[in-house]
Amino acid sequence: MPIVNGSGAARHHWDLLASPWHLNEHIKDFPVPAGAITLAGPPDPDASELQKLIGRFRDTAEAVSQADRPLMLACDCLTSLALVTGFQRRHRGISVIWLDAHGDFNTPAISTSGYLAGMSLAMLTGRAPEVISERLGLRPVPDERVVLINARDLDPAERDALEASRVRRLPADPSAARDALSDLPAGGVYLHVDVDIIDGGDLPGLRFPTAGGPSFSDVEGCLEQIAAVAPPAAACIACAWQPDRIADEATSRAIGRLAGVIGAELQWPANSARRGQ
Repeated sequence: MPIVNGSGAARHHWDLLASPWHLNEHIKDFPVPAGAITLAGPPDPDASELQKLIGRFRDTAEAVSQADRPLMLACDCLTSLALVTGFQRRHRGISVIWLDAHGDFNTPAISTSGYLAGMSLAMLTGRAPEVISERLGLRPVPDERVVLINARDLDPAERDALEASRVRRLPADPSAARDALSDLPAGGVYLHVDVDIIDGGDLPGLRFPTAGGPSFSDVEGCLEQIAAVAPPAAACIACAWQPDRIADEATSRAIGRLAGVIGAELQWPANSARRGQ
């Protein structure tokens, strides 16, 4: 049944999806909530690494397009390309709110590592479309419809690219989020939360920990404001923990806390073996 938020507008429960993949690496201990649809691996195991990725993303986009209000738990930020592709089949003129310690605004031309997930937001906004986006049918999201929150760890060329863009940047401050997001253009909102936005000291075992960030409670406060003033119609929590920490009980608790703020009450299977810290 729909539930009614504080403004009187109806919203629906989240449709849970889980993508236990970091690029083409299967994360076998990835925590999957009860009732979630787990997305399959590459459809053609003999394909090239890029073909495997694109094939899996096409299947993911199809699954997302059939969900009323998708919430994806993923292992990387690149999965957002598939999620937004599917989301665009039901919503036109979408906006993106992206919480991350990193800008994810590199391209093949400026990246020092070649790490594709570090190009996720750049590709969503139409940069380097030939790599993945145009093969999926992704429509570029205009810069002015993108809000990037935190992004404290940037490569020099990436920083220059962001400064030259029209992407709006905010600190991880709840009041700043409330004030800035109230004037987002009409249309569906996609919310992307990379858990590494949280200070590495607050959240052990991250794949890419970054010091000097907001506390867990600060990020929860930002999400509360986002849910109030710009309720998302699709969301992704990028669960970027080290593979040997993804099964920790603390990991499931952290994912549950973040999801809970945006109205998704996750339940974990009774037989799931979670490790303590």
